[in-house]
Amino acid sequence: MTDSPNLALVRRLYDSGMAPDVVAEVIDPDIVWDITPGFPYGGVYRTWASVGTDFFGRLAPDFASFGGVAEEFYDAGEHVFVRGHYHAVAKSGAESDARFIHLWTVGGGKLTQLVQAADSHVVQLAVKG
Repeated sequence: MTDSPNLALVRRLYDSGMAPDVVAEVIDPDIVWDITPGFPYGGVYRTWASVGTDFFGRLAPDFASFGGVAEEFYDAGEHVFVRGHYHAVAKSGAESDARFIHLWTVGGGKLTQLVQAADSHVVQLAVKG
């Protein structure tokens, strides 16, 4: 069975490892990026520019590497759910694997919203070393 267009769009983002050219094609510049409270720098970010500067720009210095690994995709029409985990290596060398659920909203062929829920405690422990 082939993926729906919305699921294929989300899968493409994960398969690319957030490659900048793919991000530019699939993420709406006005995206709403909602990171669960308790996660490092959790909050709601509006626009991809803000996500890059205010979320990833603050998160990246805490880690030697950080990436999301998608394990399952669920198609729900204009929404796509992704279950997976973050694999992170903190600057201290501490490694962590924290489960996540991402709920994506698709509109006009672009990703317009992300709502994230994750095991924030595991990530916070890695940051603290």
